[in-house]
Amino acid sequence: MHIRRKCAAELYNRRAQDTGVVVMNDGGGAKKGVFYGWYIVGAVFFMIFVTAGFRQSFGLFVPAWSEDFNVSVGQLSLVASAGWVVNGLAQPVVGALADRHGPRIVMTTSVVVLGVSTLAMAFAGNIWMLAFFYATFASFSMAGAQFTPVTPLIARWFVRRRAAALSVLTSGGSAGAMLLLPFAAYLMQLTSWRVALLAIVGMLGILVLPLVVIIIRNRPEQMGLEPDGGVGGALSRRGTGEGPLAVEKWLHAYRTAPMWQLTFTYVVCGVTTAIISVHFVSFAKNEGISVFIAAVAFGLLSMMNMLGVLGLGAVSDRFMRKNALTVIYAVRGIGFLMLLIMPTSIGLWAFAVISGVSWLATVPQTSALAAEVYGVRNSGKITGMLTMVHMLAGAAAVAAAGLAYEVLGSYDVVWVASVAMLGAAAFTAWSLREKDVSARYLPVQASPRLTEA
Repeated sequence: MHIRRKCAAELYNRRAQDTGVVVMNDGGGAKKGVFYGWYIVGAVFFMIFVTAGFRQSFGLFVPAWSEDFNVSVGQLSLVASAGWVVNGLAQPVVGALADRHGPRIVMTTSVVVLGVSTLAMAFAGNIWMLAFFYATFASFSMAGAQFTPVTPLIARWFVRRRAAALSVLTSGGSAGAMLLLPFAAYLMQLTSWRVALLAIVGMLGILVLPLVVIIIRNRPEQMGLEPDGGVGGALSRRGTGEGPLAVEKWLHAYRTAPMWQLTFTYVVCGVTTAIISVHFVSFAKNEGISVFIAAVAFGLLSMMNMLGVLGLGAVSDRFMRKNALTVIYAVRGIGFLMLLIMPTSIGLWAFAVISGVSWLATVPQTSALAAEVYGVRNSGKITGMLTMVHMLAGAAAVAAAGLAYEVLGSYDVVWVASVAMLGAAAFTAWSLREKDVSARYLPVQASPRLTEA
C-alpha cells in the first residue's frame, strides 16, 4: 500500500508538470495554482510586445522622416544600420550583466532608458538629433529590453517546457509588429509621427515598467519554487544536467562546431529580418503600394509569425530543435522567392503569409538549443554573442540593401541573395548533430522516490 501511494503521487506530480499546474502543500492538503513562471512569461511578453514593435516600426517612419527632414532613404538606412550595430554590440554586455546581476535590474533600467530616448526622438528638431538618440541610447537599451536577458531568466524558470515558454514571449514581438505598426500608421495619418512616438513612450512608462518591476523575479528559488513548477520528478530533471559541450567559460563554446553552425544561421536570420524591417515599406511604396497598405501587410506577416511561433513552440519541446530551425529557414526562403516571381500586388501578401510563419520563430529555438548544448550558467553571454552577430549582420544588410536600391532602383538583387542565404542556413541547421551534444538527450536517472519504493 505504501509503495502504491508513492507511485500514485509520482504519477500525479508528473501529470501536474505536463499541464503547467503547480502542486503546493501547506500541510493541510494539496491545492492547485498557475505556476508563477507563466506570470513572468506574460510580463515579458508585453515588454517585448512594445519594444520589438517599436524596433520593427523604423521602416514605417522612413517616408515621413525623409519628407520632414529632406533626407534620402539611403541616408536613413545608414541611421538604421548604425542602430543595429550599437544594438548588436550591446547584446553581450547586457547578457553578461544579466548573468551577473540578474535579468530584472537589466530589464528595468533598459525600459527606463528606452522611454527617455524615445521621448527625445519625438521632440527632435533635426535629423541629427533624431539619429543620435535612436542609434545610441534607444538602440543600446532595446538590447536589454528584449531577448538576450530573457534567455537566462526563462532557462532558470523552465526546463522541460523551455521552448514553449520562450515561444510564447517571443510571439510578443510578432504581436507588437502586428498591432503597433497599423496603430502607429493610423496615428500618423490622423496627426504626425511625433504623436506616434509619444504613444509608445506612454506604453513604456505606464504599462511596461510597472509590470517588469512588480512581477519579474530572477530565480524560482527566490519564491520557494522549482523550475516548471516541478517537485523533483524525472521529467522535471530532464535537461537540467550538462551536455558534453557545456562550458565553464563562454569563449570555449567557439572551439566547437555547433556554436559556429548556430552563429551562421543566426547571421542569415539577422540579414533577412533586418532588410524587411527597414525596407519593406519603401519597397512597397516604390511598387505603387501605399504606406498604410504596406503596414497592414507587415501586420499580417506578424500575425502569421505569432501563429507560427506559438504552434512551433507547442510541439518543439518534443522534437529536435535543429529540425525546427531547418524548416523555419526553408519556409522563409520560399517567402522571399515569392517577391521575385510574383507581381508585387500579390507577392507582397504571399510573402507576408509564407515568411510570416517563420519570422521570429528562430529566436526560441536557437536560444533554447544554445542553453541545452553549452549550459545555463553562461546562457546570457552566449545568447548575447549570437544576438550580436545577428544584429551586426542585419546592420550591414540594411546599409547594403539601401545602397542597392539607390544604385539599381530595385530590390531584386537583395531578394535573390536572401533566397540563397536562407537555403544555406537551412542546410547548416539540418547538419547540426543535436542528439550528440544536447543535454535534452542525456539519459535521465531514475526518480529517487520510485527507486526508494
